[in-house]
Amino acid sequence: MGEELEVTCPWCGEALPLWIDRETAGSFVQDCDVCCRPWQVHVHWEPDDDGGARCEAWVERA
Repeated sequence: MGEELEVTCPWCGEALPLWIDRETAGSFVQDCDVCCRPWQVHVHWEPDDDGGARCEAWVERA
């Protein structure tokens, strides 16, 4: 299980869905599906009020 978030490519400005698996945390490099330039993806899970977790993710140029 995981979450799908929308992020904006820091290179081309295209808004794209990004699937974050529940076990993913920290950072990793992924290429943009539109312009193929690399992103540095940062992932952080924050506990929510229901006992689960909410994903926060952001991208920057790699």
